[in-house]
Amino acid sequence: MSTIHDQAMNYVYQQVLQRLLSFFSRAERTALQLLIQRLVVAAGGMERIGDYKVLVTPSGTRDSCYTLALLRAAQLSIAGRAPGTFQLRVATLRWGGTGAATLDNLHRSFGALFLYDDPRVELLMVDHRQVLPFNHLAPLDMESADANRTNLLMMGHRRAREETLELWDDASLAWAEFYGQIARWGNGVDAWVASESPRRQKAFMDELDCAVQKAGLGAMPSNGGTFDELFALLDGLGGDLYRGFYSESERLCWRPEDEFEACRRTTFVDIHDMVVGNLEERWALLSEFLGFQGEEWLLPLGEGEYADPLIDAHLSGLEAEFVGGRSYEAGFSEHVRRTLANMRRKGVPESVCEQMVLKPGQQQTLDELRETAANCLQKAYGLNEAQWVCLLFTPFIEHGAGLERFLRSCHPGMLVAMPDLHRAMQGLHGPEQVLQWMTDVSGLPVRLIARLYAMEPLPKRGGAVQAIDATLDAVALAETGSGVGDALWLAPQE
Repeated sequence: MSTIHDQAMNYVYQQVLQRLLSFFSRAERTALQLLIQRLVVAAGGMERIGDYKVLVTPSGTRDSCYTLALLRAAQLSIAGRAPGTFQLRVATLRWGGTGAATLDNLHRSFGALFLYDDPRVELLMVDHRQVLPFNHLAPLDMESADANRTNLLMMGHRRAREETLELWDDASLAWAEFYGQIARWGNGVDAWVASESPRRQKAFMDELDCAVQKAGLGAMPSNGGTFDELFALLDGLGGDLYRGFYSESERLCWRPEDEFEACRRTTFVDIHDMVVGNLEERWALLSEFLGFQGEEWLLPLGEGEYADPLIDAHLSGLEAEFVGGRSYEAGFSEHVRRTLANMRRKGVPESVCEQMVLKPGQQQTLDELRETAANCLQKAYGLNEAQWVCLLFTPFIEHGAGLERFLRSCHPGMLVAMPDLHRAMQGLHGPEQVLQWMTDVSGLPVRLIARLYAMEPLPKRGGAVQAIDATLDAVALAETGSGVGDALWLAPQE
């Protein structure tokens, strides 16, 4: 019975492979053969491929789902011509920015590729430092949501003066921790395969360097900006990249604790050169076969894995209104123009750009977009507009150096309580109403505000980097026009 079952499943797997290959172009079929050769060489030959375990870490984006499909095609192709094939560990991280649509995309991709119930495949999901079987329907528990929110706030309050608020510093830390730990779990893996471009690899390493400095771990050692060095750098940083913010009793271990290998044997296998074609050429595979559905507001920027244009534009609008003394519309519109110009510069198909951008009044008013963005942020992070505005001001670090400006701009009625606020942030006793106000306006417990109070801000980035950013922004504005009156609005995909 077992033999009959195995024969039936092998037939199913070959049918899956044939349908998958039917969506591949000639160039993609050639790339697939080169990928197979690369994996066989890395394993030490075809006779060892059956004992070789490969890790892939899809995030739910289009590119990551395509990479998974390419690896599955390689796994099934080898199985059709050899006694064994490599084992595949498919693991994803569930963090604050992971929405239900992302998990649904992964679930549909896994189902289309027949990953479920294949003994050669492990499907894992890490949630709140716990390794679990993948389950796209699993609700986000309260402790996990609280931890995600707190990590984001602590990282955001640590940014340098005049630095724009980015939500992706926390993502860099979370994903880096995840890469380092999931490669050691359950007897480990032999190879981590990823298809990020060299530019994206360097961008991630730069983002991680900035993030670990904000987390109080110091700058990373000099490196070449590639994933070849990532595991060694992570080993040097230690397993808990958030430890600078929390006391020993507040830290959470990775679980199950006894199922992580002490020594990692993993090497990085770069397959970015195997990813050929563009989004339009891959769209049939993604949509018809994998069932990928574009998450509302999510752009295929490629270089910005975590970018959400509506959220970014909304935060730019809030910063312009509350911090910059301009209008919400001005900050929102300028960010949209930069995003659109960057999309075109990176080769995003014009049809995709047109789906995301509309002229004013065609679908949604600015007020409706603002409300949509605020609801998205509230749902994802549990933070209201007042708490986001507090984060934009970063009033607590450097012994509350920015507190007075924050109060004068947003809460003038609390100016009389400034002495009580400073005492509370020094860990001294304060009126209960003042302590509650601090928590309500920031989203943080007073003990963590006190830790921020004792921290210094990071120095501003170097002048050369700032100059490059300013030049790119100027180019973006020039490419799309600089008038607010003809502003471009983000629009949801159908």
